[in-house]
Amino acid sequence: MRGNVMDMAVGIIIGAAFGKIVSSFVSDIIMPPIGVLTGGVDFSTLAITLKKATTDTAAITLNYGMFLNTIIDFIIIAFAIFIAVKQINRLKKKEEAKPKEPSEEVLLLREIRDSVKK
Repeated sequence: MRGNVMDMAVGIIIGAAFGKIVSSFVSDIIMPPIGVLTGGVDFSTLAITLKKATTDTAAITLNYGMFLNTIIDFIIIAFAIFIAVKQINRLKKKEEAKPKEPSEEVLLLREIRDSVKK
C-alpha cells in the first residue's frame, strides 16, 4: 500500500510541474503566433466588461481570453496523458504476450506424467 501511495505522490508532483510547463508553453509560445494570425490580439487580455469600475469598486469582467488559454492547456495535457497511457498499455501487452516459463513443480509433474505414460 505504501508503494502505491508513493507512486501516486510522485505522479501528482510531476503532474503539477508538467501543468506549469504546459501553461508557460501555451501562453508564451502558442498564443503569440495565434494572436498575430488573428490581427495582433492578445488572448490573455480578452474580456467582456459587465460593470465598469467606479471610485469605490473594481470593474467586473468575464475573462474569456484566459479561459481560452486554459482550454488549450487542458487539451495539451490531456493529449500528453493519452499518449503516455497508450504507450504504457502497449508495453503491458508486450509483457503479457511473452511466454512464461513453467515453474519447477510443473516441470517435475510433466516428468512424472511422461514417465507414467512410458
